[in-house]
Amino acid sequence: MQEEGAGTEVARRLAAVRDRIASAAARSGRSPEDVELVAVSKKQPIERVRQAYAAGQRVFGENYAQALRDRAEATEDLPRIAWHAIGTLQRNKAKYVARVAAAFHALASVEIAEALSGYRSGDPLACFVEVNVGGEATKGGVRPDGVARLLESLRAIDAIRIVGLMALPPQGGPGWTPEASRPHFRAMRALASQLGLRGLSMGTTEDYEVAIEEGATHVRVGRAIFGDR
Repeated sequence: MQEEGAGTEVARRLAAVRDRIASAAARSGRSPEDVELVAVSKKQPIERVRQAYAAGQRVFGENYAQALRDRAEATEDLPRIAWHAIGTLQRNKAKYVARVAAAFHALASVEIAEALSGYRSGDPLACFVEVNVGGEATKGGVRPDGVARLLESLRAIDAIRIVGLMALPPQGGPGWTPEASRPHFRAMRALASQLGLRGLSMGTTEDYEVAIEEGATHVRVGRAIFGDR
């Protein structure tokens, strides 16, 4: 009974997030189908992943490469499930992402791209270039003025395919609200357009509705679906 109740709660939360995605898309004159929901299962019990899958979710995200590998193996029995790597990647962990991920949301160097390419087989790995849109020293990513130069090098690497940009604007602090992310999301949309890229991975539990209003094609939502870790 306890597991059944937990599954119902995950399903309820997932439905609420999807409703909010649809409303945000409507406000910006877009279709909800234009937005891919990546359910972030970082440090969540695998049972909650299965509960979200049972409620119709198919795309999941993990921050850590080895956790991604383990969860992909643990859910091999689930048809059409897709795992996205969304966290910073070390070169010696690239094999885990290259072998099981459908997409990588934090590409920030040629070195990592070459490592991924060396381990990838089959279809090219869809990659988002991580942009340090807020200029934060504590975050990875490429400065906005360095993205075009990096793209030139990345496009020559086999087995990866650049599909867009990713960013995590500054969050938190006194007086912070989701509206504080809007200028950063807007800057990302302008940069992607300038570079001829359609994909925009931006928006988390805290600000995904604002991100959608500003053009996000992928939102990375964890706590709003799964609850606290």
